[in-house]
Amino acid sequence: MSKNFYCMLVLFFMSVEAHALDGFEKVQCGSDIPKALIGQRTSDEPVAAIEGRHAALGLKNLGGSEISDRLFSASWQICGNEYALILDDHSVVRDALQFPAHSRSAPGFMGSCQVGEKKVPGTIIAVLKNETGAELLAAEAAWKIDEKSAKFVKMATDGLRCPRDGIFSVDGGK
Repeated sequence: MSKNFYCMLVLFFMSVEAHALDGFEKVQCGSDIPKALIGQRTSDEPVAAIEGRHAALGLKNLGGSEISDRLFSASWQICGNEYALILDDHSVVRDALQFPAHSRSAPGFMGSCQVGEKKVPGTIIAVLKNETGAELLAAEAAWKIDEKSAKFVKMATDGLRCPRDGIFSVDGGK
């Protein structure tokens, strides 16, 4: 066979291997999953292909939202736990956090919160305590997204209250 054919074959396999990189190659259940994810580049291929390739991890995309013009938050179920990721505009995982379990009684939240009457600047991701009839719910656990460093920063929850409109739990937390 011709030399050109072999060169094309090598290029083909290199492109297939490069395409298969999706940021989850180093992840193993039972290991430090945030550490394995930070610095990895995510793929823009269909989510079903990524989930299928990593079925052993129980990988499931749980959605995401834009934080700023250069940062995006993505949520993935990995090895039975939920992980919040901060991705930069180059699709590189800048930080990862094992997010606590959330439910109707303790809904997950992302958005703006306040302490007393004062709005806390920036985006907060939290687990709230569902209080029947309350417009603002107390935070049980919370992290501020530091946009400058693209990191999750643990916050004190004393007096931190957040509105229902940022709840993202599957059951709505209502």
